[in-house]
Amino acid sequence: MAKPYPKEFRDDVVAVARKGQAPIAQIAKDIGISEGSLTNWMKKADIEDRNRPGLTDADRAELHEAKKRIRLLEQENEVLRRAAAYLSQANLPGE
Repeated sequence: MAKPYPKEFRDDVVAVARKGQAPIAQIAKDIGISEGSLTNWMKKADIEDRNRPGLTDADRAELHEAKKRIRLLEQENEVLRRAAAYLSQANLPGE
């Protein structure tokens, strides 16, 4: 897999493409990237700028952390549920 281009480079290329002075295919060719890459960069930039619906990088990071926290809380809840069940069995009067 090719090494990703630096964010500053991608931002500069997207800014040039947004000016609309040349077709996207020509800009991509002049810079030496594929047209698909430039299109993807522009879509991602639109999402980051809130011009297109989707998750920004910050949203993704927040969602990832929230899911991680939920998993941890579910595990803690399961431990407490099992401990309560065990302790309730231990306190039953002998038969």
